[in-house]
Amino acid sequence: MPPKKEKPIHSLIAGTTAGAIEAFITYPTEFVKTTSQFGGKREPPITIIRNTLKTKGITGLYSGCTALVVGNSVKAGVRFVSYDHFKHMLADSEGKVSSGRSLLAGLGAGVTEAVFAVTPSETIKTKLIDDAKNPNPRFRGLIHGTVTIVREEGLRGVYRGLFPVMMRQGANSAVRFTTYTTLKQFVQSNAPPGQSLPSSITFGIGAIAGLVTVYTTMPLDVIKTRMQSLSARQQYRNSFHCGYRIFTEEGISRFWTGTTPRLVRLMLSGGIVFTTYENIIRLIGGREEEL
Repeated sequence: MPPKKEKPIHSLIAGTTAGAIEAFITYPTEFVKTTSQFGGKREPPITIIRNTLKTKGITGLYSGCTALVVGNSVKAGVRFVSYDHFKHMLADSEGKVSSGRSLLAGLGAGVTEAVFAVTPSETIKTKLIDDAKNPNPRFRGLIHGTVTIVREEGLRGVYRGLFPVMMRQGANSAVRFTTYTTLKQFVQSNAPPGQSLPSSITFGIGAIAGLVTVYTTMPLDVIKTRMQSLSARQQYRNSFHCGYRIFTEEGISRFWTGTTPRLVRLMLSGGIVFTTYENIIRLIGGREEEL
């Protein structure tokens, strides 16, 4: 039977829906991770949660959430469409993709999503979280914050940290998709022909992909957060200078600050996104026979 591929429009629908759902469910872990990565006193995740609830209430854990939900839905849509495109472009005559080619497809998808979706949404989200720490925040919400940032800093203001974001997203997608695809193919090769994987198995594979992704890309995530903070222009000349200062002034362990909340988020994220995506694709009949 000829291999099947995802229809681009269905891949887009499934990807954006999965991304929005995942972002809202896991946002508090993203808030804690981002807050812990700013410069200054190191605080354990539980302390950040306790202090935020005490001063801002439950809504404080969702500061900047709208920016991430919108950005994450667009990001996931772009990621799956571009990954599917690169994957089928790199597939062999039988429609199979080796681990090396899957890595390249994931890298291409990550760079694409970084440029079109991740950098603007991540920059705005990071600035909103940084601003929310102040007793009298300047930004009243996503729209007001975005308008203020663009008015004061121009488009560069929402594209600050583009290089580390491209590096992080490229590495994220390359590692995540390669791990997911490799594990999925292994499990399917030991399953009865034509049988769909249960959602629990898909969730588990996605969670493992998230686990591997976190530990391999954490330094890039820390540099990205620092470069997108409100004080970045006064502290760092570029991403390399930022990385150098973190290493020399704070030590190598600082590059893995926020690992625990990011690990929780990406394990849940991997499970939620891939499970939601696969189920929506199956529901709307989003795979067609390869010509």
